[in-house]
Amino acid sequence: MDLQALWLTLRLAAVTTVILLAIGIPLAAWIVSTRSPLRPLIESLTTLPLLLPPTVLGFYLLVLLGPRTAFGRLWIHLLGHPLAFSFSGLVFGSAIYSLPFAVQPVVSGFHAVDAALIDQARLLGAGRMRLLREILLPLSTRSILTAALLCFTHTIGEFGVVLMIGGDIPGATRTLSIEIFDQVQDFHYTAANHTALVLLAVSFIALVVLYRRNPRSWSLHA
Repeated sequence: MDLQALWLTLRLAAVTTVILLAIGIPLAAWIVSTRSPLRPLIESLTTLPLLLPPTVLGFYLLVLLGPRTAFGRLWIHLLGHPLAFSFSGLVFGSAIYSLPFAVQPVVSGFHAVDAALIDQARLLGAGRMRLLREILLPLSTRSILTAALLCFTHTIGEFGVVLMIGGDIPGATRTLSIEIFDQVQDFHYTAANHTALVLLAVSFIALVVLYRRNPRSWSLHA
């Protein structure tokens, strides 16, 4: 197995997860607290990556990050190189592709907080930031952990988006999912199996951690 691809994949997943939590938590707090008519539009945009085929999303992101758009030219001016076919581009695309997994679990967790508790805190003068810091976040730790694990594992398994944005550059943009594709293309099925087992193990361990932190007990009563 390509250790460079393994390290790049883990680094991509970790960086993407941190960025998504930093974006997703405030966005989820805004969604559950606002009465703005823009809320349906924002919720639709954050959910859209779930419905789009990865290659479609990857194509439009590739165009957006290219030198023919104002956004792409701005990043070239700031970084000195285009975002496309770089690790930074992979992070950008992964953050957009996995955004629903950062926002939706946290929104559900915030909605589950007792509304009476929030109303009492507001009557005592708590602002939005204090509500988020002292009430919503402590009472939604399971949802935040769920979002983090989903973002991490979803990013690890990405294929279409990272291939469209980053290509297949060894040591720079080649992730484990792309390596599996290359190994199958070269008829190296044993090597592909070993690489796939790594992704399977990571996903399974993440699910075990998730369900241990979110137990569901069932009981039958006569």
